[in-house]
Amino acid sequence: MYESLGDLSLDLLRAFESAARQRSFTAAAIELGTTQPAVSQQIKRLEYQLATRLFDRIYRGIELTDAGLTLFEAVQAGLTSIDSGLEAITAQPQHEVLQVATDFAFAAYWLMPRLHRFHQANPDVDVSLVTSERSHAMLRSDIDVAVLFGDGRFKQGESHWLFGEEAYPVCSPKLLDGRSLPLPASALHELPLLHLRGESSSLWFDWAGLFRALHIPSTPAPGQLRFDNYTLLIQAAIAGQGVAIGWRHLVDALLEQGLLCRPVLETANSPLGYYVVLPQRKRRGPMIQRFVDWLGQEQAADA
Repeated sequence: MYESLGDLSLDLLRAFESAARQRSFTAAAIELGTTQPAVSQQIKRLEYQLATRLFDRIYRGIELTDAGLTLFEAVQAGLTSIDSGLEAITAQPQHEVLQVATDFAFAAYWLMPRLHRFHQANPDVDVSLVTSERSHAMLRSDIDVAVLFGDGRFKQGESHWLFGEEAYPVCSPKLLDGRSLPLPASALHELPLLHLRGESSSLWFDWAGLFRALHIPSTPAPGQLRFDNYTLLIQAAIAGQGVAIGWRHLVDALLEQGLLCRPVLETANSPLGYYVVLPQRKRRGPMIQRFVDWLGQEQAADA
């Protein structure tokens, strides 16, 4: 393909086009930011490689030969086409990709329902979500921003508080079978409880911790359904299979839609919460700061 080009340099063709268009090696040198002897040498080199004379040297300047005129028309059309293509590319908005890491629950129930607002305000930024239940895996070198649950002391990053932990029981209204609400907290003994297990639940409230926080005597029933993924657990609660521990901010929309309700009014709080974490080794750019500012704005709107 393009066999006639061989090893011809684009610089030679540019020098030829400028000289041919202006009928002057001197004018071409000025346009290209070089010297007249340099342009002359480029033209001689081009003529040598093509084994064809491109210019007639006349007393007052230069004139194109027939071969030179043919080449000039082709080169000018080609350079014009290249210039148009480059202009079209540079005129397109350049999309940046922001790598955001968080857990499944935060991504599904807080971040995803709001991301369209970030995209509307920042159409030049694409958000790539990386979800994991292991906090240490979310601060790897390719991550720009992480939203992590904990006490804010993350060794590999600088953390900024987003919102605290506030938990309470939630379930589908159909599970309550027409009981009048609210129920006393002790009624949780009579309802099936959905349990979260694994590393994802190591810091969050479990049923034993929630019972203590709500001052419910005795221990919760072990339950027949256990999940290692909070998203699946909430889907089971929506399906009426039991009572889940709901976290404010994560289940707010489900409560508003009537998919879940609060069978008891008591609420438990802890010193933990979600934090925006910026990896220490990551260079901060305006794109990252825009996303961090947006997270804060969304949290303030919730509050």
